[in-house]
Amino acid sequence: MQAIKRAIWGPDPKEQMRTCQSLLRKNQRQLDRHIQDLMAVENKTKTLIKQAAKRNDVNSAKVLAKEMYHTRRQRMRMTRSKAQLQSIGMQMNEAFGLRKIQGTMKTSTDIMKDVNLLIKIPELTGTMQMLSSELMKAGIIDEMVTDSLEEIEEDDDVEEDAEAEISKILEEVTAGKLKSASEAPKIEMPQVSQIEPQEETAVLDDMRERLKALQS
Repeated sequence: MQAIKRAIWGPDPKEQMRTCQSLLRKNQRQLDRHIQDLMAVENKTKTLIKQAAKRNDVNSAKVLAKEMYHTRRQRMRMTRSKAQLQSIGMQMNEAFGLRKIQGTMKTSTDIMKDVNLLIKIPELTGTMQMLSSELMKAGIIDEMVTDSLEEIEEDDDVEEDAEAEISKILEEVTAGKLKSASEAPKIEMPQVSQIEPQEETAVLDDMRERLKALQS
């Protein structure tokens, strides 16, 4: 019966709205999980920095601070994405509300812009493509977002600000004990022999693998 109705009258607006809202909630849950995981990694890294500071292991503390900097940036990006999702939700509900009153649906360039931004985020690409498809079917956006979109570019001054932010993290976590530490090393990760004890190295390696998994 529902199939016959859809064939005659087109998609049910209420059903379309429920589908879009369900996809929005799914994206929000994904972001919440990623944010929580990143906070856990950040807190563990903070603990390891304090331990390195107690041993006066400056090199390890700087490497850990660099990891914490990137983890924090990732978490902030996820938080901004969550705000954009909420904006999409409010605009989408408004669009469906107007359709109910006026009987027509107008496309929204603002929703299109937010969807285009979020679909570039690896953690959301799949579900945002599904949402994009549903919003297009509903007439809220008039163009399908494709896989060919480039990833969101980082700010031009990220690298310039990185060293200053890493120094701030060291000062923040160690209460200024390593304030005079030199510039953070450019290496990706020190050899195992550079961090003592070996147990801490294993923990850090595990944390980095978890962070890579979150970013993949």
